[in-house]
Amino acid sequence: QVQLVESGGGLVQPGGSLRLSCVATGRIFGLNQMNWYRQAPGAQRELVAGITSDGTTNYVDSVKGRFTISRDNAKNTVYLQMNSLKPEDTAVYYCNARRISSTYWGQGTQVTVSS
Repeated sequence: QVQLVESGGGLVQPGGSLRLSCVATGRIFGLNQMNWYRQAPGAQRELVAGITSDGTTNYVDSVKGRFTISRDNAKNTVYLQMNSLKPEDTAVYYCNARRISSTYWGQGTQVTVSS
């Protein structure tokens, strides 16, 4: 099994930056796709960014040019660098990892963008 531990959330002013981290432990062999999702109160959980084991990335349109997903395979860690944050980025952010037949979730970390 895989365990995902997230960190880096917090309160930031509009225009500020945060970096989220997700460390994967356990049976991590075979993990390919890793993602960051977010969920605002009363809203659907949405995919924010994804990255494959070979470094291919994708982003939801609303964060393109502001967020960067990356991974450090030696540390089994995935990052989400968030710049130029907006109030609409406020949500609980979840780390996600997928195998062919399994999906794993972190506990979530709160990101609040407010003056």
